[in-house]
Amino acid sequence: MECSNSREEPNNGSPSDWDDDQPFTLEDLEAIDAAFQSASKRPRVGTQQGQHHRRLPNSILALQLPGSSLSPCQAKAKMRFRYPVMKFLGPIKYSRTEVDVERASMEVLKIVEAKKKEVGQVAIGFDIEWRASFRKGVPPGRAAVMQICLDNSLCYVMHIFHSGIPKSLRLLLENSMFSKVGVGIGNDSVKISKDYDVSIQAVEELSYLAKQKIGGDSQKWSLASLTENLISKQLLKPRKIQLGNWETDVLSKDQLQYAATDAFASWYLYEVLRTLPDIEKVPIDDQSGELKDVSPQ
Repeated sequence: MECSNSREEPNNGSPSDWDDDQPFTLEDLEAIDAAFQSASKRPRVGTQQGQHHRRLPNSILALQLPGSSLSPCQAKAKMRFRYPVMKFLGPIKYSRTEVDVERASMEVLKIVEAKKKEVGQVAIGFDIEWRASFRKGVPPGRAAVMQICLDNSLCYVMHIFHSGIPKSLRLLLENSMFSKVGVGIGNDSVKISKDYDVSIQAVEELSYLAKQKIGGDSQKWSLASLTENLISKQLLKPRKIQLGNWETDVLSKDQLQYAATDAFASWYLYEVLRTLPDIEKVPIDDQSGELKDVSPQ
């Protein structure tokens, strides 16, 4: 049986007490530790007079109370310590017409060229979205949204389903003087080539870079797993948004936030990975000369 990634929010106390954006406080951790130590006993719900303690979330109480109906999957999901949520908090420039996408692409080119003169090496976080197909034999939609993030202060979301790929955006994508980074970016490049006849140049796959820097199988490194392992944050992937209608006339605020955050995470993780040294490699077979990654388990 596969556990769902969805989580239920507690329905007691102030919503801000258990917000996904906040890490657990020391008080929270002490309460959880105390709850586990007394798991075999029925807890006394409430507080002593004159004391004010935050109530445990329903997930903790349910595990303690006799007759709890939580399945192992639910218990695991509810009890997992939650990292703070990864979000892009800067301005998002949304463009959906050919004229607006052309203008936005020119802005990106100017910024990238200026940065390249200043620091030499430049990379942009890159990702695309499209409408999924849920019917057998019906192919998914063409690439509908392209998101580009330059740094932690600015991300562009381009609704290319409506605008197509105008000249400046084509020049941006086919420019080999700066890298486009992301997870699964090779597949994204193939899709853009197939859907719009544009060949994206200088792409760098983060999962391969992660294998080089921190080891492990590149196939296990998703954008979400890299976010958790490298910077101790969680990258939310609500299926309602991820598998939603990216061909809609105008993207919603949630869709814009989702798209920008993915591109921002790609840029941010690249900046983290590139500063790390390559993992040490040692021969495991003197005769064959094969190499083995030596990385922390």
